[in-house]
Amino acid sequence: MASASVPLKWLPLKACASAKVRSEHQSNNIDRVQLPEKTRNSRVLVLGGTGRVGGSTAIALSKLCPDLRITVAGRDREKGKTMVEKLGANSDFTQVDIDNVESLETALEDVDLVVHTAGPFQQKENCSVLEAAIKTKTAYIDVCDDTSYSWRAKSLSSRALAANVPAITTGGIYPGVSNVMAGELVRAAKSESEGKPERLRFYYYTAGTGGAGPTILATSFLLLGEEVTAYNQGEKIKLKPYSGMLNIDFGKGIGKRDVYLLNLPEVTTAHEILGVPTVSARFGTAPFFWNWGMEAMTRLLPAEFLRDRSKVQNMVQLFDPVVRAIDGISGERVSMRIDLDCSGGRNTCGIFSHKRLSVSVGNATAAFVLAVLEGSTQPGVWFPEEPEGIPIEAREVLLKRAAQGTINFVMNKPPWMVETEPKELGLGIYV
Repeated sequence: MASASVPLKWLPLKACASAKVRSEHQSNNIDRVQLPEKTRNSRVLVLGGTGRVGGSTAIALSKLCPDLRITVAGRDREKGKTMVEKLGANSDFTQVDIDNVESLETALEDVDLVVHTAGPFQQKENCSVLEAAIKTKTAYIDVCDDTSYSWRAKSLSSRALAANVPAITTGGIYPGVSNVMAGELVRAAKSESEGKPERLRFYYYTAGTGGAGPTILATSFLLLGEEVTAYNQGEKIKLKPYSGMLNIDFGKGIGKRDVYLLNLPEVTTAHEILGVPTVSARFGTAPFFWNWGMEAMTRLLPAEFLRDRSKVQNMVQLFDPVVRAIDGISGERVSMRIDLDCSGGRNTCGIFSHKRLSVSVGNATAAFVLAVLEGSTQPGVWFPEEPEGIPIEAREVLLKRAAQGTINFVMNKPPWMVETEPKELGLGIYV
């Protein structure tokens, strides 16, 4: 923001010049961002900023753009103080209860953009943070990973447009960066006239909880209580959660991993926005017995139990110490693989792998924040793959920022070029 008394609320700004994304990215250097003059000292509020995802986002923003004024919001003042010490002089802490409308609106009064990372989003009956952002004319991003919540947020698009507020829902790493990758795969296929996109598959792998803590554990348990939505040749189908196991090659640094069906919002948005008739999403974790445990929970526990937030939170408290101990051994590697099959026989994929989810999710979310601050996002509520949310000319910059520190980042390559084991074509010829 220009000053404490003259908030931007909300000025469209010229986007930064585009930068090419390298097809393979292995740099650990942080490319600092020079924002346009009008937003150089913008104030960003990170709800859930004392948690793993929010804290990682705040740290990434402070490194990418040191001029930003970052306010960490949460309920625990001691945790907030610790986070502010990490972030430095350009940051502060405010105590916010996101379930209290007055507390929310007060926190947003002097803010240019709010990042909502205070999950889990499953079973939430309203979009109180987005509604407060629209009322106070504050730009908005969330890291929602729940299908119902994301479409509830989307239903507020006309109100955001009337208030001239740009908003992105599902703007983290997955969904988020994965949606943008899928959008780019589809766009490239169409622009190169290599057949009509027919099938899109999202595959995700995370070692343990990825260092993301109790929230990601609660999210995983709650998703086990939801039927999986997938699309087959344009038909919407319902499948059992954590079923349909496939062994997928995530390429160098990750290798082959088992993945299972989950109900994730990018499936529906990719089908409806990108127009791909067959879409599904699968997720897997490590060590392998966590997958077995998740599979067993879907068989042994009633869906009603797994959809109950209070019961799931009790389970999280029970499992969390064990999960943290095992996380220390398994690490927190994360990988996304998106495959696109076209009618003309063209098969392409994108892979995004990082050694630490707790760092990568912050980089990914920060990339969306900077895109909005630079004026890329039109007023309204958008999914990441919609050009009104992240325009085509801004996608390369976003992916470049999100991919900082990755051990493997490739786009628009045939699967045989990125997998760890060569394929035999016949007659002793391998590729």
